[in-house]
Amino acid sequence: MPPINTPPNTPPNTLQRPVAIVTGASSGIGLAIARRLAADGYDLAICARREDKLAKAADMLRRQDINVLSQTVDLRNEAQILDFFAAVNAKWGQLDVLINNAGLGHKESLMAGKTAAWREMLEVNVLALCICTREAISLMQPANSGHILHVSSMSGHRVPAITGVYSASKFAVRSLTETLRRELRAANSNIRISSVSPGIVETEFAEKYHQSAEQAEKTYGQFPVLQAVDIANAIAYALSQPEHVEVNDILIRPTQQTS
Repeated sequence: MPPINTPPNTPPNTLQRPVAIVTGASSGIGLAIARRLAADGYDLAICARREDKLAKAADMLRRQDINVLSQTVDLRNEAQILDFFAAVNAKWGQLDVLINNAGLGHKESLMAGKTAAWREMLEVNVLALCICTREAISLMQPANSGHILHVSSMSGHRVPAITGVYSASKFAVRSLTETLRRELRAANSNIRISSVSPGIVETEFAEKYHQSAEQAEKTYGQFPVLQAVDIANAIAYALSQPEHVEVNDILIRPTQQTS
């Protein structure tokens, strides 16, 4: 994984490694982020719905000589989210970074989409992000420091064709990022908030979105697209900035992507 030339954002307590939570860490962008943070010296708490993939990810990360808490969490279930954050607090008693990475998309139009698909996108992409953010802040407040980073999308900056509720959910993430920034400033908090908005990234997303491996291959084969590690490196950049610098949003596209 290519390094960047800036150090990780470590908390004042150098006797204990910084602790980061990564949601949706079993594959794709989430796993790449977790691997990058492990390489930068973070202990990690990771969660995802798929227990088998999450277990493999946790084993891989532990080989990087860090402490890993791994817990299966369905982010549509608030009780499971609260249990996860309670486990993080019990294990470390601190939280330095939250990466709200988990998200999903369904190709369901507004004219004829399925309500269940709309609900799942809103519950995972918006409501779960809000719950995780609230719980993270409660763990960060005693030290009055920390960094929350949302993995959003270019679909939160423009509306591609036939994106229905998915694009709306990412516009919500963009709004929530700025709302939280203003709330933190009003509270005189040193906690920082950032987001990264990727264009086309080669993950499992396209196949699940289109329900077609052929369409996914077409999407990722049209030109050189972003890789998960590119997003992980962008996040590492935001986290590595000095305390007086808050990177609000990183828009990152493949060079040949037009919109």
